[in-house]
Amino acid sequence: MRVSYNAPLLVKRIQQRVLIVGVIFMVFFAVGFFLDRPQFFHSYLFAFSFWAGISVGSLALLMLQHLTGGGWGLVIRRVLEAATRTLPLVVILFLPIIAGAHWIYRWTDTQEMAKTAALAEKAKYLNVPFFTARAAVYLAIWLVLAFFLNRWSILQDQTARREFTKRMQLISGPGMVLFVFTVTFAAIDWFMSLDPEWSSTIYGFIFVGAWSLSALAFVIAVMAMLSKHQPMNTVVAQLHFHDLGKLLLALVMLWSYFAFSQFLIIWSGNLPEEISWYLPRTRGGWGVTALAVVILHFAFPFLFLLSRSLKRNAGKLVIVAVLVLVMRLFDFLWMIAPTFTGEHFHISWMDVVAPIGIGGLWLAMFSWQLGKRPLIPINDPQYETVLQQAHAHSSH
Repeated sequence: MRVSYNAPLLVKRIQQRVLIVGVIFMVFFAVGFFLDRPQFFHSYLFAFSFWAGISVGSLALLMLQHLTGGGWGLVIRRVLEAATRTLPLVVILFLPIIAGAHWIYRWTDTQEMAKTAALAEKAKYLNVPFFTARAAVYLAIWLVLAFFLNRWSILQDQTARREFTKRMQLISGPGMVLFVFTVTFAAIDWFMSLDPEWSSTIYGFIFVGAWSLSALAFVIAVMAMLSKHQPMNTVVAQLHFHDLGKLLLALVMLWSYFAFSQFLIIWSGNLPEEISWYLPRTRGGWGVTALAVVILHFAFPFLFLLSRSLKRNAGKLVIVAVLVLVMRLFDFLWMIAPTFTGEHFHISWMDVVAPIGIGGLWLAMFSWQLGKRPLIPINDPQYETVLQQAHAHSSH
């Protein structure tokens, strides 16, 4: 007899609460639009970079688990699918960035871009119509991938036909390549172009690592919560958390490798046009923030995740995952805010309100989508094996 794998009532309660919080904070945040418009859009871009990253990163992890298989992928698949179904909200949330481009991006000022020959050349690429068209392409690719992976997954549940499993694997290979390309270019367009004079060849890869890492840390937090309640407490075993912990360690190292590589290359080159990005970010309050990111986003998670017993303990693993999520916020703030503040360390009240407001709306949509489907793909070929693993571990 098959168990009902519907989401616990807790998910519905969370959905209602985060929606209320999201709406209240968005109203507060909207006041900022009238008080300080440039700051409003700067804070908005920062908050968007974090929450959109979880949606897009979840798409990468979803394709990765289709390509590699394994029990860890089966137990988190529904959480990843629910996160990718928030992408329509991400599209809507992107519209204010286009509307407020004039307050965010220096390259919207044609006189500014005509100052030097190099900037005049870049103006062919950096202009609002072309920027909007490129963003539409990235968002469309993510939406199409998410649509088919979600559709075939539910058809697999309804029909138990192996062809849908094959289809999801087939789309995931090219999908991963598209993911790397689109995220790289989106990062260059949306964040690196904040400073049109500066460029880095590895910048896009930092976002590939960062967004995948955000998504995994978020998924671990959700799984830790779900594993305390029916029906997931009978499915999710220590073994699955151990696998997720190993993947978290790998992604922490990958992100650190990209971020450190960029710093090392620019530091060793010591060219005025390249170090201009790092100078304000390594002095004063921003320098302290950078040090905090190094210690709390790399050193601590790296050392803790080396421990086998910690990775197998959901309660301890979730602490590391939440720490990584919080530090991802600080890292995005450190990457984006100094473009506008320079060496002067300044965190606006909108930098606090915006992530909570947008986050409330995002989490409400995520919870709503999570409650729409069974929490386990019951007709997946690996379903029985995963259940046996869970029972074997619970009997030890």
